[in-house]
Amino acid sequence: MDELTRYDLLALVWYLLAWGMFGWMSDYAPTVRPSLSRLMNATRHRWMMQMVRREVRIVDTAILSSLQNGTAFFASTSLIALGGTLALLNQSERVQMVFSDLPLHAAATKQLIEIKVLGLAIIYGYAFFKFGWAYRLFNYAAILVGAVPPHEKADEPDTMKAANRAAAMQIQAGSHFHWGLRSLFFSVGYLGWFLGPLVFCLTTTLITAVLTHRQFWSHARDALMDDDEKLNSNDQGGAP
Repeated sequence: MDELTRYDLLALVWYLLAWGMFGWMSDYAPTVRPSLSRLMNATRHRWMMQMVRREVRIVDTAILSSLQNGTAFFASTSLIALGGTLALLNQSERVQMVFSDLPLHAAATKQLIEIKVLGLAIIYGYAFFKFGWAYRLFNYAAILVGAVPPHEKADEPDTMKAANRAAAMQIQAGSHFHWGLRSLFFSVGYLGWFLGPLVFCLTTTLITAVLTHRQFWSHARDALMDDDEKLNSNDQGGAP
């Protein structure tokens, strides 16, 4: 830790705060402007309410299979990235030579580069565990969907309880998937640390700003809102 300067530590603290605060604002913070993730959680619940009344649920199982396959793809990608990052630990001297030739004065000691590479490996490892657990939860959600009684019993209390359980499991799976995906996004900002603490702060801020726009002011978010909600959002200064 003696290799890290005060500016490195401050940049790292800003990185962790930005990551954590963005995740909290997107998933949990009470706000008059719900995020894209929270709107999708409500949509997942409505999906399960519609699924209860369908006689044939092939479409629902196909969607769940697609969600599982997408999660598996990101889990394997994170594992590959983790392996590649750990391989860099044996090439720290070569990495040092590469950065010493850059015009940004990004030269660093071998020990400092190893610390930064290890941090990047931790991020990819965290992403892998999040994606892996999300995959498992989507599997559980598929089982819970299969346990929902047939549409003839759609109005019975036990049927609605089963649908709510399936929706809750899906929301949890989606939440873990979101955190894994954010890990990959923020790992791009982390790469700025290899060019110095100032660049690290700038890339962290840029990634946070882009993701915040996508969650709260993107056209994808507006697509989930009713016409009345869109009108109120525009009156409050929201993006069209």
